[in-house]
Amino acid sequence: MRFDVVTLFPELFGPHLTQGITRRAFESRQVEVRLWPLRDFAEDAYRRVDDRPFGGGPGMVMLAEPLERALAAVHSDRGAMTTAPVIHFTPTGRALTQALVRQLADGSGAVLLCGRYEGIDQRVIDRHVTMEVSLGDFVLSGGELPALAVLDAVARLQPGVLTALSHEQDSFSDGLLDCPHYSRPEVLQTAEGPLAVPAVLLSGHHAEIARWRRAQSVTLTARRRPDLIEAARAAGRLSADDERTLRALQL
Repeated sequence: MRFDVVTLFPELFGPHLTQGITRRAFESRQVEVRLWPLRDFAEDAYRRVDDRPFGGGPGMVMLAEPLERALAAVHSDRGAMTTAPVIHFTPTGRALTQALVRQLADGSGAVLLCGRYEGIDQRVIDRHVTMEVSLGDFVLSGGELPALAVLDAVARLQPGVLTALSHEQDSFSDGLLDCPHYSRPEVLQTAEGPLAVPAVLLSGHHAEIARWRRAQSVTLTARRRPDLIEAARAAGRLSADDERTLRALQL
């Protein structure tokens, strides 16, 4: 799959593409990333890509013409792959969820449009953008961090990038939050006293461990994201044991 990133700051992407476990996906070109510096498509001597908004107000707006030229170049270079969605990152977009990440991971890629300042000229959005995406109910300085989040989330789902089945046990993989995890030492000595790993995890009884982990997942989700519990219940993904765990919480 191929992701084309239109950005004012291509240098932000280099370290991410060459570090960490997800670099396997980028180095193998399972996930191909091409960066398109927006200033390369400005035609004036100052390589200007923004200007004051019509109607007044604070901040600057990214100009339509450099964006139009950049997107035309991307589509021309992609050739037969021009049907890839164009994703614009904005606080007004739909939430980035694991379901959306899986959808992108199963596709052929996308064009990632990274805005800055007060945003981009609405005419570009109306003409080209397929989907607007947000990381959450907060405002960032630009679309580069959300684009990196998408690339990381998609890359880790590619075959061979993670240990087998690792991503299948992530939070949201089954609609719930993940359970707690522990490793060595079995007893952690702290100023407040020793902290032991839950005994069930040391029992070697795989069925009991699986039940404990499921109960922990249900409990954590109910306390922190009750909306996910309701969605899982509506989809028929909660078992009788899950419902017993929820009743015992008395939330």
